[in-house]
Amino acid sequence: MTVAKHSHISPLDPTAAEPFYRQIYDRFRAAIASGVLKPGDRIPSARALTQELGLARGTIEAAYSLLAAEGYILARGQAGTIVSPDLKPRAPVASTVHRSNNDGAAPGFRPDSILPFQMGLPALDMFPRKIWARLGARCVRAMQPSDMVHPSVFGLQALRTEIAAYLQVSRGIDCSSSQVFVTSGYRHTIELIAHALLKAGDRVWLENPGYPPTRELLGNMNIATVPVPVDHEGMVVSDAIRLAPRARAAVVTPAHQSPLSVSLSLPRRLALLDWAARNNAWVVEDDYDGEYRYVSRPLPALKSLDRDGRVLYAGTFSKVLFPGIRLAYLVVPPTQVERFEQIIQAFAGGSPELTQAIVTAFITEGHFARHIQRMRKLYAERREASVAGLESVLGKHMRIDTQPGGMHLILRLQGRRSDRRLVARMRDDGLYGEALTDWTTGNQGASAVLLSFTNIDTQRTAENLGRRILKLI
Repeated sequence: MTVAKHSHISPLDPTAAEPFYRQIYDRFRAAIASGVLKPGDRIPSARALTQELGLARGTIEAAYSLLAAEGYILARGQAGTIVSPDLKPRAPVASTVHRSNNDGAAPGFRPDSILPFQMGLPALDMFPRKIWARLGARCVRAMQPSDMVHPSVFGLQALRTEIAAYLQVSRGIDCSSSQVFVTSGYRHTIELIAHALLKAGDRVWLENPGYPPTRELLGNMNIATVPVPVDHEGMVVSDAIRLAPRARAAVVTPAHQSPLSVSLSLPRRLALLDWAARNNAWVVEDDYDGEYRYVSRPLPALKSLDRDGRVLYAGTFSKVLFPGIRLAYLVVPPTQVERFEQIIQAFAGGSPELTQAIVTAFITEGHFARHIQRMRKLYAERREASVAGLESVLGKHMRIDTQPGGMHLILRLQGRRSDRRLVARMRDDGLYGEALTDWTTGNQGASAVLLSFTNIDTQRTAENLGRRILKLI
């Protein structure tokens, strides 16, 4: 049973023909019928609603008596009044499988659901929830009044320190905690960079194919994006220089190119850094899943090669912990710390300090490093099982790219099949997929489907899901 809810009723109309008690009755009944109020939910007491609406106690009691007589609510003495538990709950308008997505991104970026093959989700079944709950309870118990004020817009200092130490060891990035800013996600990170370093009309190199929200976000800020081809060595830097030599910035995913998962080669890394240094341009390194490489140790970050202070490093906790945490971070060059402090004070409200405290404890006690190690091993196993299962069923219809790392598979469709059409059919069947052509600017995109393997537990599961896809081809 939930705690008492405030009245889910619209303002009463003194000019209406219906008396107030009937208006209250109608609104509560509508809230129950629509599922806003659910069986077992506690509703305000007659006394509380009397004070809230400024009506006579008898008016409220008349409405409640009518609701109780018809079986909508049930009085339980000191336990309060609740919506009758015997009522059959109404299904919400958007189900847990097909939930609405109104974040303003390209279609399907990303639904707040858990579907087979859903992109952007780590292995949620293997997250150490008991450890997380214990740390969370401890952080709540330790809260003091000083922890309840407005959070620092730069991020919890202890977390910034832990992030700097982690990046030094795991990604080869030499930075101080003052260079680390905690954000509420990748989009927030890009928005801050654009406000701090770019202006309307500037040109920015983007990988093509590349992560759709990046080009949409920059486009909404009137920043021109320049699609740059990607091959087996990552972004073709020579093409980028030919297309827009005076661009102000480049956004790249060097560890595992998003979405092709190839790594940016060392010659191209050096060429990119040389271009940025010569042109006073910026390189944004989106290292969204650099920890997950299966053929060798994770590659050092591009930022580790930066000697001229031109690289901004964007990391996230979404892939290594879970997306619902809404925490990411940005490492800026020392010369830009003051500028970003000014911008963040103007545009950021700060992330919840309690969440940051839990993440800090998770890191300092060693759980973070152990979790990444376990996930790296698990993902290697799940990727192998998913490839084997899907190839055994779909081998005649599509080819799966071999990739050194990442958290998803690329299924290349044979013949002239449309990836968008197949993805639409998969969504209708309760499966998830993303069309590579939706990640591609222009009409030259190859037809392929992106599928995450992180939540596919066995080869048999992959085979069964592959059979469902086969029926849709």
